[in-house]
Amino acid sequence: MNKKVAVARLSIISNSLLIVMKLAVGIISGSVSIISEAIHSFMDLLAAIIAFLSVRISDRPADSKHPYGHGKFENISGVVEAFLIFVAAFWIIYEAAKKIIHPEPIGSIWIGVVVMAVSALVNSVVSRKLYRVARETDSIALEADALHLKTDVYTSLGVAIGLALIWITGYHFLDPVAAILVALVILKESYHLFRKAYGPLLDIALPEEDVEAIRQAIDHHCKEKISYHDLRTRKAGNVRYADFHLNLPRNMTVKEAHDLCDLIEQDIKTLFLETEVTIHVEYN
Repeated sequence: MNKKVAVARLSIISNSLLIVMKLAVGIISGSVSIISEAIHSFMDLLAAIIAFLSVRISDRPADSKHPYGHGKFENISGVVEAFLIFVAAFWIIYEAAKKIIHPEPIGSIWIGVVVMAVSALVNSVVSRKLYRVARETDSIALEADALHLKTDVYTSLGVAIGLALIWITGYHFLDPVAAILVALVILKESYHLFRKAYGPLLDIALPEEDVEAIRQAIDHHCKEKISYHDLRTRKAGNVRYADFHLNLPRNMTVKEAHDLCDLIEQDIKTLFLETEVTIHVEYN
């Protein structure tokens, strides 16, 4: 089975189990912070499903309708996930505000603390696996999913601490306050995810360090009368694209030009996992 698909499937399974657990305890205890965490996990589940589908589609080879491949499906999934997180955060704030205005006592607090601790542990393990595969495959969809779960680790721990304080002090207003803090963390998460996923849809250039690495690879072959100009870069999913014009001396044969282009292309492709290079040859 594809490594990206397998780890995305693991995320779906873990999120499904955590949603059932959190929702059940949240309803029993009446804790808005636990219910907010259940909603957060539901958003994580949607994100995991979207990531699962997008990595399956993005790995398809190029075809007549998609000559540049299907990589941008991962970026689209990242944008959708960011929007879902954004909506969930505002829903949590709305529900927490109602609890502050009309406070209600919380029952079975110790069960909530245990459930939040278990949730943090499970999501920490799954998030690490997602991040590892995301780095190995340069997958924005898996990275987004891992970011969701990493945030869930912190928010679950925050809710657990809040419930423990309520247990100790008896101050039940801490529950909706903890829920609002969870929502604010989620809002920050959605903003950063949106920026990272949306940029490649506009074909923005690669990060400066990536562009500089490509320039150095080209400069290595620019000797005597060989030069280049109009370097352009972009990214779609986990695939980087680079194209430029290569100026060659008139006395260079077609075979020599072809061999040189192959060497430059090979050097650039060794820098990144997936790269497509287009070289436009010009003679001085």
